[in-house]
Amino acid sequence: MTEDAVHGVVVCGVDGSTGSRYALREAIRSAVRRGDRLHVVAVYEPPEMWAALSWGAAGDLPMPDGETLHRHGHQVAQGVVDEVTPAMGAELTLPEITVEARPGRAAEELVDVARDADELVVGHRGRGAFGSVVLGSVGLACVLHATCPVTVVPIPATGGAEESP
Repeated sequence: MTEDAVHGVVVCGVDGSTGSRYALREAIRSAVRRGDRLHVVAVYEPPEMWAALSWGAAGDLPMPDGETLHRHGHQVAQGVVDEVTPAMGAELTLPEITVEARPGRAAEELVDVARDADELVVGHRGRGAFGSVVLGSVGLACVLHATCPVTVVPIPATGGAEESP
């Protein structure tokens, strides 16, 4: 039996939102329960996907290069991990955690990364409800296309006030 057969992986998508912080907490708990590693992924849209911004007033905006976007995506993912893990580490033994940033469309990339995973964990809402209505839900696309179980983690209802993860 190989090492990967003994220890699987839980993949968690993060984007810096409150929802992704809750997803990461749940992914950590799941990885601990399973004895799995945790792979945290931030997906960013590369400049070539920004073609719609190249007209009108937005066409005058400078476009960041791919390396800058990749570095920022990795910093976002690492920042969420660095924010969430200290409190989690106080209550349980953290799994091995790796962090990655990938260019592309969030749902497609997360499904690809989780192809051989034991579980994919995403937040219910990321960058906003309006974006989910207009652009489609990353969580729904993951549920429909992933080859592993998908957990979509909601932000807990707290009587209108947003609870900190």
